[in-house]
Formats: sequence, C-alpha cells, structure tokens
Amino acid sequence: MPPDSATLTDTPIAATRHSEWRAALVRLSLASLALVALASREWGEMLHIWWNSDSYSHILLVPPIIAWLVWIRREDAAQVTPRGWWPGLAVVAAALGLWLAGRSTGLNLLAHAGAVAMLPAATLALLGPRVGALLALPLGFAAFLVPFGDEIVPPLQYLTAEMAIALTHMVGVAAWIDGIYIHTPAGLFIVAEACAGVHFLIAMVALGVLTCFTSFASWRRRALFMAACVVVPILANGIRAWATIYIAQFIGAEAAGGFDHIVYGWIFFALVVALILGVAWRWFEREPEEAGWSLEELRGSVLLAALERRSGGTRVLLLATLALAAGAAALAFALPTG
Repeated sequence: MPPDSATLTDTPIAATRHSEWRAALVRLSLASLALVALASREWGEMLHIWWNSDSYSHILLVPPIIAWLVWIRREDAAQVTPRGWWPGLAVVAAALGLWLAGRSTGLNLLAHAGAVAMLPAATLALLGPRVGALLALPLGFAAFLVPFGDEIVPPLQYLTAEMAIALTHMVGVAAWIDGIYIHTPAGLFIVAEACAGVHFLIAMVALGVLTCFTSFASWRRRALFMAACVVVPILANGIRAWATIYIAQFIGAEAAGGFDHIVYGWIFFALVVALILGVAWRWFEREPEEAGWSLEELRGSVLLAALERRSGGTRVLLLATLALAAGAAALAFALPTG
C-alpha cells in the first residue's frame, strides 16, 4: 500500500518548522541572557526580595507557573512558525527605556518592571506576534515577577484598623482607635505594615489572574472572580485583626499575637484560598490547556496577518536587539543614578 500522501507532505514541513523553532529559541536565549546580564543588578535585587521578604515569597512560584503555562501550549506552538518582527524592537526599546528611567531616578519599581518587561518584549521581537498571541498568558503573567504593593500598605493599614475597631465594638469590647493604634482593656494593638495584608492580597490577585484565564471564558465571570480575589482577602484580614484583639481579651495580648502569626501565616491563608476556589469551582468553564486563543482563531486573525507583514529574519532581529541592549548599557553608564 502506498504511504499516505499527507504524511509525505507534512513531514518536510514539520521538519522545517522544527528547525526554525530550534534556531529561533537559540537566538531568543542569547537575547534573554544579554538582557538579564544588562539588568543583573535589578534581577539580583528582585531575587533577594523574593527569597527574604515574607510579603513577596509567593513570587518564587511565578517562574514555574510561567514554565507550566508555556508547556501546556507547546503542541499548539509547534504548529506556528516563529518569525522575527520589526515592530517588536519598539517594545524592546520601551522596556529598556523604562529600565533606564528607573535606574536614573532611583525608582526600583520602574527599574524592576523594565528588567522583567525586556524578556516578553524580546520574545515578541524574535518569535513574532502570532507566537506572542499564543503565549499571551505566560508572557503577561511575567508582570507578577515584579515586587509591587508597598504603595498600598498605608491605606490597607487604616482600612484594617477601621474594620477591626468596628467588629470589636460589635462584640461589646470597650476600645478606641487613633489611626492604626487600637486601645483595648487588654492593651494597645498596632496594625503594623506586616499586618496590613498586602502579601496576602498580592498573592490572591496573582492567583486570581491565573484562574481567570485558565478556568473561565466569560469576561463577566472573570470580573466577578477578580473582584472576589480583591475584596475577600481585605475583609478576611480585617476579621483576622479583630479576632486577634478579641482573643487577647481572654488570653492576653502576647499570647494572642503568637497565635495570630501561626494561624494567619498558614491555616487562615489556606482557608481563604480554599473558600474562594471552592465557591468558584462549579462555574469553571474550561481546562487550563484551553486557555488563550486557539490555533483556529490565530490562523483566521486578520489583525495578526496584517502585523506579520512587518516580519523579518530572527538573526537580524537578534543583532538589532543586542544593539539596543548595548546602547542602553552605554546610556546607563553615562546617566547619573538616583
């Protein structure tokens, strides 16, 4: 029996695409190494924060999550031809500019954001908009590598204090509040920065984004779930602060504080996550492998076809990306740092 003609046709195409992917990934790896080396100071700072700060230790889970999100789309990616994309250089330049702005002004948030943004930008420039659309979720999720949230600590401290004092009055405990200081018969309680619940909130937002795009297709359900991931942790943190104050009226402030750190650090966080996911579970609409645009949608996209008219060779795009990085390095050396 003669071999299937489709197999004869597809085999050289698949082999060619595999070769193109291998070359493109090698060039992307070289560009990524150069960009990480360029922003090595910022990556070192972020690694230190992830490892040593309880508020940001959840970020250590983000790289494996990104790798998993890429892995589950690997078969679809193999059906797409990677192509260099000239407009992607503008995205690389914007990321480098953000990094330089953070360096020169001393704003770590900008410098860290620019350092992280360089990698998705390079992916877009060297692999093209079609691959970028296919991997939009893992590329976008890289934003959670940036340690952020310190800016909202003060308002969360005051909000937590107000919720705690309201609940304390509701249960009949005599107390009065002065900013973030709560005075009770058992002693003085301070809603410190660590008690504002920022690390809990940021971790829940990251989990919310991941769940929204891997388990929901409806934008309405995504919006409702994200709202829950913001509101529930804030309310839960207020309840946790109140519970500490209330328990202290019976066992003392010092013992209640120790109990609070144990419960909130492990059990309370797990219970809130389980509650949110458990309630939302019945409305999940798809499996994680179905996240993002399908191959059929990408192939039929008129916008992507128009964007790909500005495609170029990955070798030339690699050299252009390295040239931009070299220029940014020269500017970083010349500009005063904040």
